[in-house]
Amino acid sequence: MRRPAIARHPVHPLLVTLPIGLWVFSFACDLVFAFGTRNPVWKTVALYTMAGGLIGALVAAIPGLKDLVSLPARLRRTAVAHMSVNVAVVALVGVGVWQRVASGDAGAGSSATVWLSLFAIALLAISGWLGGKLVYERGVAVHIERFDALGDRSHVVDLSQFRERQMKNGKLRQRRDGKQPPRPKEPPRSSWKP
Repeated sequence: MRRPAIARHPVHPLLVTLPIGLWVFSFACDLVFAFGTRNPVWKTVALYTMAGGLIGALVAAIPGLKDLVSLPARLRRTAVAHMSVNVAVVALVGVGVWQRVASGDAGAGSSATVWLSLFAIALLAISGWLGGKLVYERGVAVHIERFDALGDRSHVVDLSQFRERQMKNGKLRQRRDGKQPPRPKEPPRSSWKP
């Protein structure tokens, strides 16, 4: 299955920037209200940016889910963890929006909405780390053959280090899964002589 892309650029990473930015800005608005001016406009702006981020996250989830099902089985564990954390973040933000709308004052009377936003932002950082792990450690959506075909791209990526890291990750995974014998142990450092 092909991954959603525009001019060979994956769509999911492009779309996730909108909800991330809106939710971080919403939290900043909460902080301005809590520690700066007590003008309720800041809480209203926080509510609307949270709702906009919620819509953006649901839109970004569509190509993200398509990316997930197109991954090989060995990468799905990290991808499912990434998706699960994102679902938790969307649920927390949804509860935050519901609380703010139900209060009638966009949450200005309660500090619970600020703590909920802080927890959602923390989970969002964990999700971003997992997404980065898929790309930077596992090479998801990195087209090595394209770099090889374009000639000298050493200023972009050192292919030998990338391939070496890919092979090391594969060997470690095989050793962990019991498909490869354990590496021989090194002698203790005290008896080791160069």
